[in-house]
Amino acid sequence: MYGLWKPRVLGAWRVPATGPVVLAVNHAHNIDGPMLMGTAPRPVHFLIKTEAFVGPLDPFLRGIGQLRVDRDSVDRNAITEALDVLSGGGVLGIFPEGSRGEGDFASLRAGLAYFAVRSGAPIVPVAVLGSTERKSRLIPALPPLRSRVDVVFGDAFQAGDGSGRRTRKALDEATVRIQERLTAHLAGARRLTGR
Repeated sequence: MYGLWKPRVLGAWRVPATGPVVLAVNHAHNIDGPMLMGTAPRPVHFLIKTEAFVGPLDPFLRGIGQLRVDRDSVDRNAITEALDVLSGGGVLGIFPEGSRGEGDFASLRAGLAYFAVRSGAPIVPVAVLGSTERKSRLIPALPPLRSRVDVVFGDAFQAGDGSGRRTRKALDEATVRIQERLTAHLAGARRLTGR
């Protein structure tokens, strides 16, 4: 990432140095995940759609510890692997909106709340900004080479209410709390970076 673009990483010290962590990342461009993986202070295991695991990308993604998930069904294998990452003290990366979009955390899926509440891992919000501002003339699907992309880490927080409940209602309430925190982080990151 540093060879192709000019990432500016802000707040990386906010990611706990040890123990399980969930990174909740906005997703507006294809490079957002790789940008985070290349700039995060700890190795990140992302839940990545199964469609990405094709050809030579399949062994590469598996080799760097990425987790394959079928988004069209309840993928119990992916859930187990993600929880194993967290129980082993690792970092799980999630695009809480489920797929690429505006990258504004406007509609969250319940997976983020489930993993955070079930594991007890803190969530660190991450805003990747600048990946969609301009297109490269050389490769239109990418931002211009050597352009600046900001990666802004926020303060870690707990998703649960402290009760330890894992009911549907508790997860729905956690999702609302998470969305408020992620939206506030994104607004703060935009003010901080001028984007």
